[in-house]
Amino acid sequence: MNYVLTNMVILNGHQDMKPETGKQIFVRDGKIEKIAENAEIPKEYRVIDLGGAYLMPGFINMHMHIPTTGKPRKKPMNYEKTAKLLSLGLVGAIYHKICEANVKQDLLAGMTTIRAVGGLPGYDTQVRDRINAGKIAGPRILTSDYAISVPGGHMTGSVALPANSVEEAIQMVDDLHKNYHPDLIKVMITGGVLDCTVPGEPGILKMPQEYVDAVCKRAHELGYKVAAHVESNVGMEVALHGGVDTIEHGGKPDDEIIRQMKEKGTALIATLSPAIPFQGISEEFIGISEMGLINGKALFDNMVACISRCRAEGIPVGLGTDTGCPYTTQYDFWREMWYYQNIIGATPEETLYAATLLNAKIAGIDGETGSVDEGKCADFVISAKNPLEDLETLRNPVKVIARGEIFHNPKPKKIADVEKVLDSVMPYYKDYYKKEA
Repeated sequence: MNYVLTNMVILNGHQDMKPETGKQIFVRDGKIEKIAENAEIPKEYRVIDLGGAYLMPGFINMHMHIPTTGKPRKKPMNYEKTAKLLSLGLVGAIYHKICEANVKQDLLAGMTTIRAVGGLPGYDTQVRDRINAGKIAGPRILTSDYAISVPGGHMTGSVALPANSVEEAIQMVDDLHKNYHPDLIKVMITGGVLDCTVPGEPGILKMPQEYVDAVCKRAHELGYKVAAHVESNVGMEVALHGGVDTIEHGGKPDDEIIRQMKEKGTALIATLSPAIPFQGISEEFIGISEMGLINGKALFDNMVACISRCRAEGIPVGLGTDTGCPYTTQYDFWREMWYYQNIIGATPEETLYAATLLNAKIAGIDGETGSVDEGKCADFVISAKNPLEDLETLRNPVKVIARGEIFHNPKPKKIADVEKVLDSVMPYYKDYYKKEA
């Protein structure tokens, strides 16, 4: 269907965006054919009047995991048990349906692109391929498929597989390339909050330097970018020495780390959402030890410091949710944007830019999506009110358009208990950056 969108306010996703009115957006074959004023509309184009709503680029979630919902669980996933179940044809087929349902939630919440950085082997890429083939509805997916970790490393046993040697780590890159055709490679360099063993020390180094060096070298030879799970300074140092392209989460960087990030063009992907439960809702949190709560608070403080320093130094900071962590759902990307504004102190314009065009630039897809420009895919989120005045209006988009396909009145299935808890702590974080200053 070819159509023209009229009667709207455009926020184009660029860094200097300003509300634009009086324009028409012509969509042909899923792409923005023309942006014009008072142009003649060919008969074969359907006219869609948006009634003065606000149109912006579709959101790009730069860090998430497809297999899980974000509903708190009492125990972490047991990979060996899960792998045995998935080997059964019927169970595997059911799990594929779960993954497909999860990414549909992303789409209905306004994410027209997701970057999945760790999943069950073969699942993410198969879902991506089914979407690209038009068999199911979903967002554009960039995925690492499974992540590369080490024995006892972060998420080994769930969305990552362990390498027992440098040679095995290289073989895993080759296996991903040959058998799964990912869009990037993910390495788990440090531990995380939920697998920490020392109070006050999140992000203990798990992957040796030589593993990181070898994975990055091989991945870059094959044309892949490398994303690195890092939750400490020592992890950032190892990641930068290896040559990763993005640092996910971050530590509390010193001057040398900042210098290297600038020199190497490394971007930071901010993920504030999973740290929120450690701040204000510990009494509601299921299955978190006192040590986890201590380290969750330390990680939150380190990530805020890292994001703030990178912003001040002009280092690109993209946005992701780490969807799949407890209380971090498939549909709540708007919360990550809200946290970025209220905890970090970003302007609404900077926040929207980070969630769209900047994320597209970091992912290397800014020629395809990320802004409202002629020639790009028709990826849009449409809200009733101005998000530059209140980002919470993005909680319920009135329309989502993905590669030209229109989803009217989208309604992702929300988890009532999670929504209640997260809403209850929003007042605590409102203008948090002013309180901290």
